[in-house]
Amino acid sequence: MIRNESKPFYFLLGLTLLLVIFGLVMVASASAVDSLRQTNSAYNVFGRQAIYAGIGLTVMLVVSRVPVSWIRTLAPAALFSTLVLQILTVIFGADINGNRNWLEIGPITLQPSEFLKLGLIMATAAIIASNFHNRENFRTWLVPMGFLAISLGLVAGFGRDVGTGIVIAVLGVGMFALAGMRWSHLLSVVAIGSVLGVGAIMSSASRSARFQAWLFPDSADPMGVRWQYEHGTWALAAGGLFGTGLGKSKLKWSWIPEVENDFIFAIIGEELGLIGAFGVVALFIALAVTFMVLIHKNNDPFQMLVIGGVMTWIIMQAFINISVVLGALPVLGVPLPLISAGGSSLIATLGAIGVVLAIERSRHAAELKSKKLVKA
Repeated sequence: MIRNESKPFYFLLGLTLLLVIFGLVMVASASAVDSLRQTNSAYNVFGRQAIYAGIGLTVMLVVSRVPVSWIRTLAPAALFSTLVLQILTVIFGADINGNRNWLEIGPITLQPSEFLKLGLIMATAAIIASNFHNRENFRTWLVPMGFLAISLGLVAGFGRDVGTGIVIAVLGVGMFALAGMRWSHLLSVVAIGSVLGVGAIMSSASRSARFQAWLFPDSADPMGVRWQYEHGTWALAAGGLFGTGLGKSKLKWSWIPEVENDFIFAIIGEELGLIGAFGVVALFIALAVTFMVLIHKNNDPFQMLVIGGVMTWIIMQAFINISVVLGALPVLGVPLPLISAGGSSLIATLGAIGVVLAIERSRHAAELKSKKLVKA
């Protein structure tokens, strides 16, 4: 299925597989204690994550074989279907940790906002690419900006998931910048988004408390909002240079909430040390470089924007997650892509990488065909 592909194709595929396998190992370690306490099995969470990984990798490989023309044609349907799911989540969704961002369908719990990211990327790329010659006209940007605003309203406004909202906002702005939006317009969008973001934070007592605790770390903390960050910091400090050893974390013994999800990087630092933590950062840097190589090799606006959108989503979400664990940002509840536990996040991210692989496969096939014609 994947023979005779380009080197960047194999690099992206290899890095993705490496991150997924590493993620499974760390989820197995980080979740063992809480999983045993809750289900009498230390491998319950790991087992589910392994199933999600199998589904996600299958989706990635299948999508990587889809013609790019189909992907562009399906872009509007992808956006509208994920928006409908997000609307249903707002109306009928389940509240988890103060956010209404999960939709329960029988035994399945789905987080539509993860798939909305990909739908938004595909539709934004298709809309801008169709008017690429007219980028100087501000009206070209109104429709994609409108869809971005609707998505943010549903996820961060009605769904109260500010962390995912920030990721969506960043990927939208990143795509606008890559597409060539005027800096004056781009800065205006960023300024308006920042004001709305601050308003969203201050409108919630819990979000405001987390933000205040981050701004003033030495102040009193009667609500205990710094508990997660402080214990994550202790885990990183305990790891030292080489770590305590895989599976030997002490802080995962119910000291860090969401330890296999949002704060799995703290366990990576504790068990694998500074070297292991830097290794994870290096993998995401390599992933970013691979995405940039793919963008550089492509001349089609739609394909470039899709790759750029997926790159911005994955790399910036990783940056946000790691920054939260290090205390550089307030706690936002954003998973570490391809590594943290969570089915929707993993499957959606692998599906997005599958789209990028399909684009590169198509580009490389066209390149090989062109070379054959030249030789003939």
